[in-house]
Amino acid sequence: MPQTLVLASTSPFRKQLLEKLHLRFLTEKPNVDETALQDETALQLVERLAIKKAQAIVPNFDNALVIGSDQVCVNDGEILGKPHNFENAFKQLKAASGKSITFYTGLALINSKTGKVQSLVEPFVVKFRVLSDEMITNYLNKEEPYNCAGSFKSEGYGIALFDAFEGKDPNSLIGLPLISLIKMLENEGMKVV
Repeated sequence: MPQTLVLASTSPFRKQLLEKLHLRFLTEKPNVDETALQDETALQLVERLAIKKAQAIVPNFDNALVIGSDQVCVNDGEILGKPHNFENAFKQLKAASGKSITFYTGLALINSKTGKVQSLVEPFVVKFRVLSDEMITNYLNKEEPYNCAGSFKSEGYGIALFDAFEGKDPNSLIGLPLISLIKMLENEGMKVV
C-alpha cells in the first residue's frame, strides 16, 4: 500500500504550495505550543517546531510521510511574529523599511512507519525599499496581511515593497521550501517527477 502524504498544517498558503507538486495529500492541524524556549535562536525554534508539528500528526498514521513546517521573520536579531492588526503590521513594516530581513523556514519530514526524521532550516532574505508612511498604509489597507510573519504577502501586492530577494527557493518565503521537500520525499522513495 502506498504511503499517505500528510501536511501537518492548515495554512492555506502551505497547502497551495504543496499542490504545485501534483501529489495527493491530506492536511491535519497539529496542536503544538509554538512558544520559543529560553535562549532559543530563530533557527533552533523553527526547526524544533517543524519537527514537533510533524510529530504531533505521526501517531494518526501507520504508513505516512508527514510534513511539518514553521517560519519566523528576523529583523535586527528580533523574531517577528504575525502582527494580527494594522498597528502592529505598520510598526513591523516601518522597522523593515530600507533593510534586509531574513526569513527562516523550518522543514521536517517524518516517516511514520520507520520513525526516520529529516529536517533543515532554509533562510531567505528580503530587501525592502525605503517605505513612506503612506506606502505602508496603502499596502496594509489593500492586502491586510495580518496573519503573515513580517506583515506582507510576497506572492501578492507585497511585491511592491521590495528591492530584491536572495535565497535558494522563493517558495520558502511563502512557508514551504519545495526544492528541499522534493529531495526529502525522494530520499523516502516518493517520486515527484
